[in-house]
Amino acid sequence: MDVMEAAAAAEAAGRSIVHMEVGQPGTGAPAAALERLGREMSAGPLGYSVARGIPELRARIARHYGEAHDVDLDPNRVIVTAGASGAFLLAFSALFDTGARVGLGEPCYPSYRQILKALDMVPVGIPTGLETRMQPVAAHVAEYDLAGLLVASPANPTGTMLGRDDLASLSDACRAGGAALISDEIYHGLTYGTRAVSALEVTDEVYVINSFSKYFSMTGWRVGWMVVPENHVRVVERLAQNMFICPTHASQRLALAAFDCREALDANVAVYAENRRLMLERLPRAGFDRIAPPDGAFYIYADVSAHTDDSIAFAREILEEAGVAVTPGVDFDPQRGRQWLRFSYAQSTAAITEGLDRLERFLAVRSAAE
Repeated sequence: MDVMEAAAAAEAAGRSIVHMEVGQPGTGAPAAALERLGREMSAGPLGYSVARGIPELRARIARHYGEAHDVDLDPNRVIVTAGASGAFLLAFSALFDTGARVGLGEPCYPSYRQILKALDMVPVGIPTGLETRMQPVAAHVAEYDLAGLLVASPANPTGTMLGRDDLASLSDACRAGGAALISDEIYHGLTYGTRAVSALEVTDEVYVINSFSKYFSMTGWRVGWMVVPENHVRVVERLAQNMFICPTHASQRLALAAFDCREALDANVAVYAENRRLMLERLPRAGFDRIAPPDGAFYIYADVSAHTDDSIAFAREILEEAGVAVTPGVDFDPQRGRQWLRFSYAQSTAAITEGLDRLERFLAVRSAAE
């Protein structure tokens, strides 16, 4: 957020800034879905929906798991939420009591940690490395004495994914240790050559969280979903009724329509694929040659220890000198993140190309001055 503020201030002062810090698509919601929503809103007011979300959307999400993952899912287990953030709040509240120790493979999305702290729970950072593709492993469940484990695949900030065997072993370890498993799958749909596996393919004893923000390009509409075990539906429903009343009705209608816009959405993914190709080709050439394997999402997580031991100061220098906004790794890993930067490639290919040009020039000048 500090980087985004500084970038906005620089733009307000007239500078050209390339945004590689923003973890959101450069595109908006599909045009055909917006047109359909406009017709529906003109037909009458959209009042409260039921707390779990409109039945048509829950049924369509359940159908999606059959199409994408060959999972026969009861729509009753689907709960539409106020973005993935709302789903995390519901999941943590339903699964854990005050003081519960919840494991997070670091680096990870920072809001996991902050939501757990706000609920007076204990986020337990689990250091990961390139040898495990920066993902937690089954042995960590017992080693860290966890009440729950949250995994993400594809992950933010690394883009790394868990395979079917990985998810199965994590599920088995959680079951053996009496720990709850939560699978963050909000970057599903944004993969490049390898299919993303849902935790629902290996177990029903899991909370799966997804969102319409990333693949569906609907960040500002704040709508997501979760799939919970059948015997947890009523617990989560009661929490949702009291915390949120319901997800935004218009956003739910738009999300339903977006499922019919695959051609436009897949065209966005093709842009990300080209951007990813350029990043993997040119970042090492510029001097960032040690990166996490970016299987999915739209991020590159790069080790910058050859250039700095303070990624916050380095990100500030890159913004000031090169006009490129990037995210310091301390957001994602408080212990080791000072040696890492995250680069997002969710913008247009022209913007990414310009950003890479600027980074190459910046590092060339910096190296020459050292």
